Amino acid sequence: MNKERIRAAAVAGLFYPGEADVLRKEVLRLLEGVETGDGPRPRALIVPHAGYIYSGATAAAGYARLRPWRASIKQVLVLGPPHRVPVRGFAASSAAAFATPLGNVPLRPADSELTAGIVALDDAAHALEHCIEVQLPFLATVLDAVTVQPLLVAEPSAARVADIIAPYWERDDCLTVISTDLSHFLDYDAARRRDLASDGSIMALDGAGIGPEQACGCHALNGLLHLAARRGARIERLALCNSGDTAGGRERVVGYGSYALY
Repeated sequence: MNKERIRAAAVAGLFYPGEADVLRKEVLRLLEGVETGDGPRPRALIVPHAGYIYSGATAAAGYARLRPWRASIKQVLVLGPPHRVPVRGFAASSAAAFATPLGNVPLRPADSELTAGIVALDDAAHALEHCIEVQLPFLATVLDAVTVQPLLVAEPSAARVADIIAPYWERDDCLTVISTDLSHFLDYDAARRRDLASDGSIMALDGAGIGPEQACGCHALNGLLHLAARRGARIERLALCNSGDTAGGRERVVGYGSYALY
């Protein structure tokens, strides 16, 4: 694999442990703290993307549901919001793999979407972005051999995002992951109120009231909810909290939720 086409880990040692052995133990510890569940295979997960000390347990509540399907899920579409470089529409990476302390995670090229002009290549947007990177150690741990399609999403309609997700939803060897946190930098009680309102919309598969103040990954999230409502999907809340419940103070918190869709 051409080393020049491997996107280096940007937040290893910051958002999660940078040493392989320490990271592996931490991910396993987080997964062991939640139930695997005995339901059907999730078609999609909604999980947070903060540092593991803050949101790792919430993310693990979603990823634990994949354990019974570790050999059958082969491709994962991960959609999240750009935090560092502005993006219009969808941004893919030209890298052959994303590096993590646990090894390189191979990427699936977005060839058809690129050809159709729906998705653009934007390596600058991906270079320092954490929202997809923090999901990779979980995916590499709970699934055997997986190829990831990372897309940063900003501005497109819910229907356009749903069209991107639909082929993954329909295939039994594919999974979609929406990477998003919920409210940002409210005090604890105000965050709880806002996140409970957002949770109601998510559980109703209704993204009409979810904007950037409710979820930083609102565009990707609303696209998934749009598709799920069209398909008559079932959604399960797995965890809902904020950083004031985990490792932060309660003056300015960030909300986290974990959901599985079937």
